[in-house]
Formats: sequence, structure tokens, C-alpha cells
Amino acid sequence: MTVPSVAQRPVEPRRARALFVDRDGTLVPDFHYLADPARLEVYRGVGEALRLARDHGYQILCVTNQSGIERGLYTREIVEAIHHRLNERLALSNARIDAFYYCPHAPEAGCPCRKPKGELFERARSERGIDLAASAIVGDRWLDIEAGRRLGLLTALVPPIGHEAEVLAEMAGHHLEPDIHASSFLDAVVRVLARG
Repeated sequence: MTVPSVAQRPVEPRRARALFVDRDGTLVPDFHYLADPARLEVYRGVGEALRLARDHGYQILCVTNQSGIERGLYTREIVEAIHHRLNERLALSNARIDAFYYCPHAPEAGCPCRKPKGELFERARSERGIDLAASAIVGDRWLDIEAGRRLGLLTALVPPIGHEAEVLAEMAGHHLEPDIHASSFLDAVVRVLARG
């Protein structure tokens, strides 16, 4: 007598996880509407941190509000040139951003792609097969933490040096508390990886 074979459940491929990162004030100094790629600087430890995240299986995705486009302070081409320059700088540390997502609108436009709204994150999820529940965000403002909370991401806050009190007051005003409060981007990523 032959035993009928049991149908095997198809194994679903593991969805990718992402480290979402803010740009200005998190990876690079916030020059308030940076419009010149030559002025770009990268914070110490960022390349090492991104390389560590990649080694742990994270895609690196930058989500940034760039209202200077709608305000007429710079163009999309300049933003893309800055992102190209950022990846050139990161390459010196064997690191890179896998994709950039940016909102070109001013806050008063009320668009769904401006953080803390989630359209850009959802686009990344769809385009890159990201499991948001297994992903994290590192940023320097309440907008990043609020976006992460809405999407179920692990959240890490790195207030810019000299602006800690201002950022913490902003966070309190929005009734937000990050999962991780870090002193540097590298510290934040190491602590994210320790939880994952």
C-alpha cells in the first residue's frame, strides 16, 4: 500500500529588511537647503555604520523631505547630484545608499509623501519587497520617529550635536519616545543591529 504524499506548503521567500535613514542632520550636517554638492560633508562613523547594517542583511534606504525644490531653492537634478556625491563619499568606506526617496513639497502642500506620512516608505516596501515589521529608521527629528511609529518600524533618534534640548522638547510636544536614543549615528545602528 502506498502512502499518499503530503502536499508541501510552498516556502515563502524571506522579505527584505531595510534600515531607513534620514539625510540632513542624520547622515550629513543640515545646511538648511543644501544646494551645492561640493559642500556635502558626511558625519564621522556613518560609512562604518552603513557597512555594518549591510553586513547584517539590511538594505539602506534614505527617505528625506526636500521642500527646497517646491520653494525654488534648488532643482531635482541638484538633489540627485547631492545623492550621487553622498554615495561617492560613502564608497570610500565601502558603503552606499541603495535607494533615495524624497518629497519635493513644502509642508503646507499637505502631500502624502512628506514625512511623517508614509507614502515614500510604502513605495519602498512595494518596490524593494521590504518587511516593515523587521525594519528600522534612524533620524534626527520627531518627523522620523513619528513616521517609524506609524509604520511599525524600530525607531532610533540621534539629535544633532548642540540641538539635543530642542529636539527632545519637540519630541515631548508630539508625545513621542524613540525605541533607541543614541549619541551618534554609529551608536544608533549598533543598537538597532543588537535588537535584530
